[in-house]
Amino acid sequence: MLNAVQKQSPENRTPIGVKDIFFAFTQIGLTSFGGGMSGRMMRLFVYERRWMDEESFLNGLALSQALPGVNVSNMAIWIGYQLGGSRGAFAGIMGILFLPALLIVLLGVSFAQLTQFPVTHIALAGAAAAAIGLSISMGITAVALLPRRIFPLSLMVITFVAAGILHWSLIWTVVVCGFAGVAMEYWRALKKPEERK
Repeated sequence: MLNAVQKQSPENRTPIGVKDIFFAFTQIGLTSFGGGMSGRMMRLFVYERRWMDEESFLNGLALSQALPGVNVSNMAIWIGYQLGGSRGAFAGIMGILFLPALLIVLLGVSFAQLTQFPVTHIALAGAAAAAIGLSISMGITAVALLPRRIFPLSLMVITFVAAGILHWSLIWTVVVCGFAGVAMEYWRALKKPEERK
């Protein structure tokens, strides 16, 4: 599936309307759960609608996770901007937040009553399992696209061990590993093309 999506240059891409962006993000916000939202975004924008390619999406995901704030909101702004400029960014953030926020308020009001029913706990457990599955799927895709060089693979392992196993400070892990990754890619970009091979 890695090569299923062809890269589209901005000149060749069909213009995407602000309304389309808004409703796409509203659909994601109303049908996704927790950590699975990023996976749902990838499926919708990359594989189903083909509005962007995998590399662009994963670059935005990395940037969104490295910046302060909520990852999904950052992604909505970034993808919206890529697809429709500043108006697209506004449509993206409003789509991901507006109707889902109203729904959460309504659910919050009635949640105390819903927790009395066993089916509520079953539904939440099922939603959590689906969200984890989507996150794992997207993680596998990201690893498959990682350059097969020692430094990026080592950096991936170091980040995983530092944050996931040793539970070191996430802020320092992102700062140190992110800086190292950016510095290495910048250094590679300065080299001549024949030296990079």
